[in-house]
Amino acid sequence: MRIVLQKVSQASVDVADEQTGEPDPSFEPQSIGSGFVLLVGFGEHDEQPNLAWLASKIAKLRVFADADGKMNRSIRDVGGAVLSIPQFTLYAQVRHGNRPSFTGAMDPTRAREQWLRFNDALRAEALPVYTGRFGAHMRVSLTNDGPVTILFDSDELGV
Repeated sequence: MRIVLQKVSQASVDVADEQTGEPDPSFEPQSIGSGFVLLVGFGEHDEQPNLAWLASKIAKLRVFADADGKMNRSIRDVGGAVLSIPQFTLYAQVRHGNRPSFTGAMDPTRAREQWLRFNDALRAEALPVYTGRFGAHMRVSLTNDGPVTILFDSDELGV
């Protein structure tokens, strides 16, 4: 499992109609103020990543400024929210040729299930979670705050 976490002052997502490029009326655009945008992808070998551990780590991550301007407060401390975006392209392989290969990404059915479970684990950490739509063409807008961008890779974390 790979997560790109971006600390944001604001972010939003909508879904574009594949044929017209216009906003899809069946999806209500989602937006947050201060918090995290999480780009979330699952690899083909991610059998049972420890979703609860990752959610807890994210909820407790101290990257928001305290009164002294030091990164010492968590998303819970500042009342922030999460915008969770499924992104299989985190498993793109670009070693050969110029067209990325996505064979390392988990099959969509299993990946969707894992992403939903991960969002539930974040909610269990008392975080407000807003989401994009799995498998859709999404348009994500954000203002990266800091900038702070952190990569979580379950292979490297041993979870």
